[in-house]
Amino acid sequence: MIERRKIEEHIFHGLMIIATLVIVASLVLILVTILIKGLPAMNLDMITKTPQGGYYLGKEGGILNAIVGSLYVTGGATLLALLISLPVVLYLNIYAPKNARLVTVARFSLDVLWGIPSIVYGAFGFTIMLFFGLRASLLGGIVTVALLILPIMARAMDEVMRMVPEELLHASYALGATRFETAVKVVVRQTLPGILTGALIAFGRGIGDAASVLFTAGFTDYIPNSLLRPAATLPLAIFFQLGTPFPEVQERAYASALILTIIILIVSILSRVLTKKFTKHTV
Repeated sequence: MIERRKIEEHIFHGLMIIATLVIVASLVLILVTILIKGLPAMNLDMITKTPQGGYYLGKEGGILNAIVGSLYVTGGATLLALLISLPVVLYLNIYAPKNARLVTVARFSLDVLWGIPSIVYGAFGFTIMLFFGLRASLLGGIVTVALLILPIMARAMDEVMRMVPEELLHASYALGATRFETAVKVVVRQTLPGILTGALIAFGRGIGDAASVLFTAGFTDYIPNSLLRPAATLPLAIFFQLGTPFPEVQERAYASALILTIIILIVSILSRVLTKKFTKHTV
């Protein structure tokens, strides 16, 4: 029996090592591929200029419009999703009775929404835009991406808030604090690293999605100056460049992918830095 357990332990330990190596190797392979194919086409014009005439035919210009558009769309969507998801999560963990049917249904709904493909969100957002007579715009992209990342953000924050000890809440109530004061001054303060991490994870998910903005944000060679103007995004810029028959433009697609990867890497590092910083102020 003891020998059998040791064999099982070694087998599962080996499987875990293999799974870890597969993940690391996949990441390294993706990064190396993007670097090898994207660096030759990377230059200052890529990040400082918008597409000029004939850009997708190999002419001059860059993807500044897509970089700024992605930041506009995803930044606005992350803020909108945070404003919606934070009150929902606070209600589920502070105001709603424990094990209430509404809480169970709400969490189940968030799980289902999390699993819905992004193209479905794009189709839903497009339908809503048609109902209100709106064209593809920055506003449409923000709303659609916010719906896409909202369940991701909400469930991440919900799991963090569920780990707050009930004794801490009871102590706050015993000192005369209201539920609102407890939620804002105790729960949010304790879970602030998790809230920031959830928001940044949602940001990283949203900035890399193409299907949700294909029909809602549209595409343009210009930087949007209004919420009702179309906005270019990096995933769509990569898609359009890869779809051209010109090798030079296809190389620019990998350079665009490299820029997108760098942005996500910066967001990941920022998430860890902020988490460590705010963790110092929690008990």
